[in-house]
Amino acid sequence: MKTVLSTLNAKYIHTCLALRYLKSYSEPEFPVTIREFTIKDPSLNIVTDLYSQDPDVLGFSCYIWNIEETIKVIQMFKKIKPETKIVLGGPEVSYDVAHWLESIPEVDFIVVNEGEETFKHLLTQIQNDAGFETVAGLAYRKDGKPKINGPREKLDLKTVPSPFRFEEDIQSLSKRITYFETSRGCPYSCAFCLSSIEVGVRYFDPKLVKDDLIFLMDNGAKIIKFVDRTFNIRRDYALDMFSFLIENRRPGVVFQFEITADIMRPEVIEYLNEHAPKGLFRFEIGVQSTNDAVNELVQRRQNFEKLTRTVTTVRDGGKIVQHLDLIAGLPEEDYNSFRKTFNDVFAFGIEEVQLGFLKMLRGTGLRLTAKKHDYVYMDHSPYEILGNNVLTFDEIIRIKQVEDVLEKYWNDHRMDHTVKYLIHNVFESPFDFFQEFGTYWETRGWSRIGHQLEDLFNRLIAFLKEAAPYALPVAESLMKLDYLERQQFKPRKPWWENTQNKEDTSKILSVLAQSPELIKGFPALSEKDLHKHAFVTETTVDPLSQELQAKDENFLLIALFDPKQQSTRIFSTSKESLQVKRDA
Repeated sequence: MKTVLSTLNAKYIHTCLALRYLKSYSEPEFPVTIREFTIKDPSLNIVTDLYSQDPDVLGFSCYIWNIEETIKVIQMFKKIKPETKIVLGGPEVSYDVAHWLESIPEVDFIVVNEGEETFKHLLTQIQNDAGFETVAGLAYRKDGKPKINGPREKLDLKTVPSPFRFEEDIQSLSKRITYFETSRGCPYSCAFCLSSIEVGVRYFDPKLVKDDLIFLMDNGAKIIKFVDRTFNIRRDYALDMFSFLIENRRPGVVFQFEITADIMRPEVIEYLNEHAPKGLFRFEIGVQSTNDAVNELVQRRQNFEKLTRTVTTVRDGGKIVQHLDLIAGLPEEDYNSFRKTFNDVFAFGIEEVQLGFLKMLRGTGLRLTAKKHDYVYMDHSPYEILGNNVLTFDEIIRIKQVEDVLEKYWNDHRMDHTVKYLIHNVFESPFDFFQEFGTYWETRGWSRIGHQLEDLFNRLIAFLKEAAPYALPVAESLMKLDYLERQQFKPRKPWWENTQNKEDTSKILSVLAQSPELIKGFPALSEKDLHKHAFVTETTVDPLSQELQAKDENFLLIALFDPKQQSTRIFSTSKESLQVKRDA
């Protein structure tokens, strides 16, 4: 019996851990082939590939981001190979099971919730041409009507074989994100989250977990993302795992974790700040809202004071990148309340702020009580809200405009110096800057076209000319600094018109070659090397100074590019003072 498991990932770099668990648990009794695609692959191409595998059983792992595309593939495939048994599983189809059986007649079976044992049991019954009444956790049709068997007992995770040892995966480990779990379940009951439905937390065998991590690192894995819902729920366990990863790390490997910040113990943070190499760990923290009344409505326990302590202590340690999540559209969180939530979180000054919108996921408590708050939401995935009793669709559109420029101008870190100046010195708050700029961005139609790096600088200049022209001298100087810091090679054509002519530049570089001490820290280089690797431009203010104020003098910004080290050093000096010393 030929069994094929497939899924449509968001991008090629993502892998589906669920399919690998099903494969490892089913084999060797039932050999399984895994075929992964992306949601952008043409449906006919996917069907053609799956058809070439000639499967007797074809399973799909279903999520909100791939269900619509998966349905198209299923419907097409069943037309050309109707004898193949189609099996669905995953969080998107584990709830409202009867709905899926009725709406997709091409589907033969649905594996509900945790699937390893259920799927293997199903394969046994299909191979033996037996009935399906005894397969706990399975849904199918009987006499043309949906039949949902009773739930299966939770799997003993210590009996699950490793899903990371397949030969066909090894060659691509360095090119893709490896998803990894050391536990299943969540101790919390947030009404908007599917993880809250499973009560309790179960753990895999710690020794096998560590063996798998060593195996993955030794075979080239570079990004390992832990999908445990609350990695740090047990202090001793988290500390042991952090210590293990620090001691056994390999060059270039990054580990990502979802943590709950307000339960992180100070001694754990202290250990990480002291022992973790910079860049080894990345924390994803779900804040969602800083409004206590809103959190209470969704049964979310969060101590913002303790969360603040964790985030700021980790930030000040300078070792770990932090990514904080927000959700717009939670019950009774109106536009002004969300503005405060955004500003509360942005005040931390951490690396990434993710702005998402509430999705009314099947099976969640919030979807079941949607009428209580007059929720209007999409009928199809991703079930995103369109409004509720305190947040209009117009306001949702405005917040989406914030999301667009937030990604481009903060999370991608193209203009950190500039954005920090604007949100602290020019606009009333971070939210107001992103909102005003986002609205301007949308009215110009820029959200519907592509962007080169230079476009992003010029579009911010265009916005500031209208919204805050008085800020342009400082902003333009900082934007030049931001641009040059990100370059690895001497730019041929920067985003601005460089008024520094070649003759003046030659004179400046000649002086610096003879007297590098005129600028503190400037290296001793030959004039030839300076011409080859230095870039000189004028600025209205000194962007490296603590005082960002326009004065009666002009400044020079000098970037030195080291292509071998792929590093850039930036220096600044008063043009007038350098001119005086040069002419002396």
